[in-house]
Amino acid sequence: MDDNFYMKQALAEARKAAERGEVPVGAVVVCKERIIARAHNLTETLTDVTAHAEMQAITAAAATLGGKYLSECTLYVTVEPCVMCAGAIAWAQMGRLVFGAEDEKRGYQRYAPQALHPKTVVVKGVLADDCAALMKDFFVTKRR
Repeated sequence: MDDNFYMKQALAEARKAAERGEVPVGAVVVCKERIIARAHNLTETLTDVTAHAEMQAITAAAATLGGKYLSECTLYVTVEPCVMCAGAIAWAQMGRLVFGAEDEKRGYQRYAPQALHPKTVVVKGVLADDCAALMKDFFVTKRR
C-alpha cells in the first residue's frame, strides 16, 4: 500500500460527497497500514459549516483508537485543508498529512502556513490532477 492507493480511497469518499450534492472532498485516516476512518464533506447534509471531511475523519479515527492524539496516523485528503481543519490536524498531532489538490483560495498554506503541528510531515500533490478535476467538474455542474 502506498500514498496513491490511500488517496484513491479518499477520492472514492469525495465522489460520495458529490453524489449527495456536497463539495467533493474526501478523507481517510490510516494507522499501521490500516484504514481506521473514512469521511467526506457533510456540511450541507448536517447544516454544519464544521462538517468538513477532515473533521469527520479525525473524529472517527479518535473514536476508533480511543484517544485524541493521532501521531501514529496519516490523514489523506483530496484537497488541501482549510485553516479550521489545519488547526484540528494540529490539535490531533497528526503524524502525516497527505493531500491532493492545493486550494489557492482557502487553503491553510495561504492563510496559516504554520498552523500544523511542527512534527506533522506534509506530502503535497498526490493524485493532484484527479483531485482537482473532481472539484472542477462538480462546480461546472453546479453553475449550469
